[in-house]
Amino acid sequence: MSKVVKFGGSSLADAKQFRKVADIIRADSERCYVVPSAPGKRFKDDTKVTDLLYRCYEMVVSGEDFAKAFAPIRERYDGIIADLGLSLSLEDEYVKIGTEFRNGTNRDYAASRGEYLNGIILADYLGYEFVDAARGIFFDRDGKFDADVTNACLGAILDRTPRAVIPGFYGAMPDGSIKTFSRGGSDFTGSVVAKAANASLYENWTDVSGFLVADPRIVKDPKGIEVITYSELRELSYMGAGVLHEDAIFPVRSANIPINIKNTNAPEDKGTLIVPSAENIPSKYVITGIAGKKDFSAISIEKDRMNTSKGFMRRLLQVLENHEIFPEHIPTGIDTVSVVVNSKELDGQREKLSERIRETVRPDHFEIIDGLALIAVVGRGMKSVKGIATRVFAALSHADINIRMIDQGSSELNIIVAINEADFEKAIQVIYDMFILSEQ
Repeated sequence: MSKVVKFGGSSLADAKQFRKVADIIRADSERCYVVPSAPGKRFKDDTKVTDLLYRCYEMVVSGEDFAKAFAPIRERYDGIIADLGLSLSLEDEYVKIGTEFRNGTNRDYAASRGEYLNGIILADYLGYEFVDAARGIFFDRDGKFDADVTNACLGAILDRTPRAVIPGFYGAMPDGSIKTFSRGGSDFTGSVVAKAANASLYENWTDVSGFLVADPRIVKDPKGIEVITYSELRELSYMGAGVLHEDAIFPVRSANIPINIKNTNAPEDKGTLIVPSAENIPSKYVITGIAGKKDFSAISIEKDRMNTSKGFMRRLLQVLENHEIFPEHIPTGIDTVSVVVNSKELDGQREKLSERIRETVRPDHFEIIDGLALIAVVGRGMKSVKGIATRVFAALSHADINIRMIDQGSSELNIIVAINEADFEKAIQVIYDMFILSEQ
């Protein structure tokens, strides 16, 4: 069986990091397929290679000479090559990139060259074959990722390639032009490669040792999460937990391939194992994690006998759709409904939206409540333990935090509360204290 390993930009920022990555790969003969990102920051005020490439592209568009701006990119890669003692030369690639820029290539091509060049270097250093992602990862004519074609084509390539480096972040359109994924694209590429290779494990190497129960910027030294299910991960990622982009789980989830989040700088750490199901794996704590986001608004509506008004919710949601506003949560009562939305989606259309809602559903009372934050308490262990919601509410009440709304799915996997933004950090802390510190 093979493993797919993806390394982020901080893991491949310089030659020293390249050596760490190579040691990790060589320590396990099953690590057959490697997905690299572009070089990230080497120090706080450094610039990522992808950002340098974007700068070059903008100069080309504005008719400026980009040669001087491209020089730091050349120096970065040539420095890594020299430090690693390789005989490799990227001169032909630099010339080709310059020619493509001058011929009016697209912005995605410019952005993707960071991963492309890093992949060539890493493949040479490891002695692996380099497989350009544009050969096996495809988008359709509308720019949507083509999962079926990709899985078939990339799978065929990997079947005849025992060890390979496949750059992350991009693929090809039907006409051969380069198309990049959105944020977290290299994570998604790693997942796609893992599915195509029918891998036993997808290892995602970054600069942290897996997921934490809570945001370390809010909670000091939060506990790590050893095992988490795909469903729990999606809930936490959607609510702001970082490390792995939420879209990256879908290809491997459909193939029941687990993901292991690992730390390049501390490879001995277990990290976090993401699995399809954890029914037989005991959870250390009742909850798995706490995450949240600010900048929400609630469209609050009261209407007498709303529950017997046929088509009420359909008409309300149609108004929101017409204004390109997408509900996050919709807690309801007999005569009340609150539609929680991202506050930014209301910019520039509050007055018109309010007018259309009043015309369409004729509420007895209507208001938009701003300055809300959402916090999700997530955990598969919550299903079998009584009183979880009571403990969440008690923790917030004792901290004098007012709960504006409550939403819990039928799966009992999470409880979401809306509070005032000013109480966000305090709320995360007291919930953590209630479920983690009290159980140690």
